[in-house]
Amino acid sequence: MQGMTSDALRRTTRRGFLAGAAAAGTAAAGLWPLSANAGYVVKPWPEGKPPPALGLADLDGKRWELSSLAGHAVVLNFWASWCEPCRAEMPSLELLATRYESDGLTVLSVNYKESLPTIQRFLEALPFSLPILLDRDGATATAWTPRVFPTTVLIDRAGVPRQSVLGELEWNGAAARALIEPLLAKSKTA
Repeated sequence: MQGMTSDALRRTTRRGFLAGAAAAGTAAAGLWPLSANAGYVVKPWPEGKPPPALGLADLDGKRWELSSLAGHAVVLNFWASWCEPCRAEMPSLELLATRYESDGLTVLSVNYKESLPTIQRFLEALPFSLPILLDRDGATATAWTPRVFPTTVLIDRAGVPRQSVLGELEWNGAAARALIEPLLAKSKTA
């Protein structure tokens, strides 16, 4: 970054840095894809880290807990309406839920700190039927994600988080199938 003043460096956004790093062929400390057009990165769930608590109400007041979803694979998507990549991937997440529902997949969308009127305005513009869980104080997103939006945590049938997808993914493509289908595999009993 030769020739940049210290003020210019301070004004450089993280997104700009990451895009520049990707374009230059670096991996921004190993946290971002090497391609300038890549919209996501898949990270394994940290070994030995237990799943954080999940106990949130949806828009209808129904309480959702991870323990009540035992036996289901879970796609836990963290988003906000101000996040353009979040909005872009919502339709494919809904199609993913429809496609794999009979196979035992549950897709939950966790909204980060937005008010009910804000979410309702969003749903008027982009209606979808996935359960929207309300993370009113942001504590759940903080526990589950690096607060990069969207982040989607993939949880197997035993309730064990396996991977996190940071960024926007087309959930109906081959890359998503390769992530989802192993979660749906039934464990073999001895």
